[in-house]
Amino acid sequence: MAKKKSITENDIISSYMDYVLEHNENPKSVYAFAKGNNFEESKFYDFFGSFEALEKHIFEAFFKNTLSVLDKSEDYKSFDARNKLLSFYFTFFENLTANRSYVTYSLHRYKNGLKGLTVLSELKKSFTSYIEDLDIETLDIKHEQIDKIQRRALQESAWLQLLLTMKFWMEDTSAAFEKTDIFIEKAVNTSFDVLSIAPLKSVLDFGKFIFKEKMNMN
Repeated sequence: MAKKKSITENDIISSYMDYVLEHNENPKSVYAFAKGNNFEESKFYDFFGSFEALEKHIFEAFFKNTLSVLDKSEDYKSFDARNKLLSFYFTFFENLTANRSYVTYSLHRYKNGLKGLTVLSELKKSFTSYIEDLDIETLDIKHEQIDKIQRRALQESAWLQLLLTMKFWMEDTSAAFEKTDIFIEKAVNTSFDVLSIAPLKSVLDFGKFIFKEKMNMN
């Protein structure tokens, strides 16, 4: 049988996901995988350097598909940071649910240690960049180094929250994963309530007022 002359990135991803779900293991080699799907081995390397790179890309693709859907929504564009993040979560987990068999296969053995999982490294880069672009308000300390620390802490805590939600979703057995929806809403809303800077601003303003009054009295 003649080899396929053209094959797309999505063709390779789809074939790879089908293989691991049907065989419950990764392909033995790129050569065997390409031969089994009737395309030249070199075509694989046009898109991916290894199966590990392919696996990383799959999770990043879930992220990109999520943003693609959200970018088409005029409502989403008008949302504040809290509601944008909620929309992201619900859409992202719809994508995961549509591919649940693959996701659980890929992550199940690591479910107790997702934080350091290299297969999620590209997803982490994209997600933390997304969090930065949301421009979530933090305390204005007027100090560049402290501001960097605040932003970094915000990104890392947001990433940890996403991992915890993925772990919860993997273990969720409720109909239509309704418990995960509840978890998402409560987790995101709680995190924004904790991040709310209004009370902290009030404390700082009050402290400045007291300091100023004491200086005037002296």
